[in-house]
Amino acid sequence: MNRFLSPLLIGLLAAGLVACSKQGPDAAQPAASAAPAASTEGAAVGLAISTLNNPFFVSLKDGAEAEAKAQGVTLITVDAQNDAAKQISNIEDLIQKKVKVILINPADSDAVAGVVKQATDAGIKVVSLDRSVNGAEVTSHIASDNKAGGKLAAEFLLEKIGGKGNVVELEGIPGSSAARERGEGFNAGIAGKTDVKVVAKQPADFDRAKGLSVMENILQGNKNIVGVFAHNDEMALGAIKAIEAAGVKNVVVVGFDATADAVAAVKEGKMAATVQQKPDLIGKMGVETAKKLIDGQTVEKSIPVPLDLVKQ
Repeated sequence: MNRFLSPLLIGLLAAGLVACSKQGPDAAQPAASAAPAASTEGAAVGLAISTLNNPFFVSLKDGAEAEAKAQGVTLITVDAQNDAAKQISNIEDLIQKKVKVILINPADSDAVAGVVKQATDAGIKVVSLDRSVNGAEVTSHIASDNKAGGKLAAEFLLEKIGGKGNVVELEGIPGSSAARERGEGFNAGIAGKTDVKVVAKQPADFDRAKGLSVMENILQGNKNIVGVFAHNDEMALGAIKAIEAAGVKNVVVVGFDATADAVAAVKEGKMAATVQQKPDLIGKMGVETAKKLIDGQTVEKSIPVPLDLVKQ
């Protein structure tokens, strides 16, 4: 009996040891593979851009991507193509992806309020870039002072035209905070100047082609102009083409953003000046702020980005 049981017991003990040795690594393996996945998802940041058909926002994206790489943050960029409905859908997708922070450059400051609330209700921090969100609270807003920039443009334009004459204002996308604030700053800057008359004020949606066509229409009835302020450089460059084609001389054109094409136009003497924002810095600061929020740090409610004037 003892001779029979001893080998059997030895065999059972050996099998038990093998089973235990298998159970240990198999049980530990899922935990080891799950940790990196949670870490990657936790560091994801969404960047909802109004449009990448504009060099200003391409620079903003590039600045954000460079900083995300440096910080080891996964950046998911979505392009609304200046369509508020598409941007809402884009942000809903980012919410489903469970990103930790959404950086939003609104196509329409009012229209995105609802989806921003959805994001914050889901525990996602939202930071607005360049343009503010109306009707919903964000964790932080990173932008240049658009009103100050509009006033800076007005002061320069007044100086160049000698404080008198007919001027044109090309407005950005209606409903966008940038258009509203730059317009307010500009009009505050020329307020009380009785010898200056704004003979036309029309939206051209921050678009170069629209800037061209809108300016062509304005010039049909108002060739006696001495100055143009455009809410961005794309519209200013379009306006310059229209002015040249109409044969109108000595018109002072001031833009906003200091894109590469605009700075080149200033150097060539075609554009008088452009208010210099730093879109790449806005993108960089956006990701820096997102990383702080992911790490549980507090951030300022409003983070200013410095302005300058590029002029002849």
